Amino acid sequence: MMRKAIYITIICISFISINLYSQAKKPTLMIVPSDAWCIQNGYATKFENQGSIQTIPDYKRAFQENTDVLQVISQINGMMAERGFPLKNMESAIKTLESNSAVDNMMTSKSGSDTNESPIDALRKIAKADIIIQLTWTVNKVGPKRSISFNLQGIDAYTDKQIATSTGTGAQSFTAELPVLLSEAVIAHIDNFSSTLQSHFDDLFNNGREIILRIQTWQDWDEDLESEFDGEELGIIIEDWLADHTVKGRFSTTDMTESMALFEQVRIPLYNDKGRAIDARRYIRDLSKYLKNSPYSIPNKLVTKGLGRVTLILGRK
Repeated sequence: MMRKAIYITIICISFISINLYSQAKKPTLMIVPSDAWCIQNGYATKFENQGSIQTIPDYKRAFQENTDVLQVISQINGMMAERGFPLKNMESAIKTLESNSAVDNMMTSKSGSDTNESPIDALRKIAKADIIIQLTWTVNKVGPKRSISFNLQGIDAYTDKQIATSTGTGAQSFTAELPVLLSEAVIAHIDNFSSTLQSHFDDLFNNGREIILRIQTWQDWDEDLESEFDGEELGIIIEDWLADHTVKGRFSTTDMTESMALFEQVRIPLYNDKGRAIDARRYIRDLSKYLKNSPYSIPNKLVTKGLGRVTLILGRK
């Protein structure tokens, strides 16, 4: 009898542990109005960047001037929260972003000469979301009746790859408010959409998330990636470090010359030993320290773009 009780207790504890473990694996989301919606509705800014005109969404003005934005995003937030997904509030992220003067100056610069990140890249740094859901919606009117068409795109915040999509049009209504119309249109698709997001995150948890690493060298540096240290070329030394520190040794050397190297599909752990999320900057900082120390003693500078792209420039800080 005692053994049976112990056996049942162990099963219960195991079940609870598995349940808690699965809950801990949920990806963090941030829902944003899509670039297309912002541009179509006049919430965008144009500027010249190295001779070309670029158009970027003006999220702050969209939130301030269009009450539908907050209502629609809140509606989708609620639907994802009901399915257990942690959410980052975009409006709060924008306010945090504005308090960072360096990033704020970058976003509001009209010359574009120093603009290295898009507004969504800057928001990703602040929000630290795993997945960005871009939302586009259109209100259709036929006489007094209204319906809503929507498009949900799940984007990996680190790679910009589309990992899930869902589109549809809801039923027509005489009186329903916009959030109700949206809910009715999305409800039939949301479970498949969220399931696809979860499957993607499960793959990241098991195989690591992807980042992109670019190695460059300063022109006035006396060495390069073909220089030898203890009988081994520097480019090979960096490849060996990646092989030892990526999840399952996974990465691709896309390009390698004496002055630059490009590594894609670099799989890094989601969390460090302390359970903290790891982004590209935090991960490559260890490589930066490795190269700065003996026997290499290579000064270098880290430049990041968003969460998943980083450049390590060798030769000086």
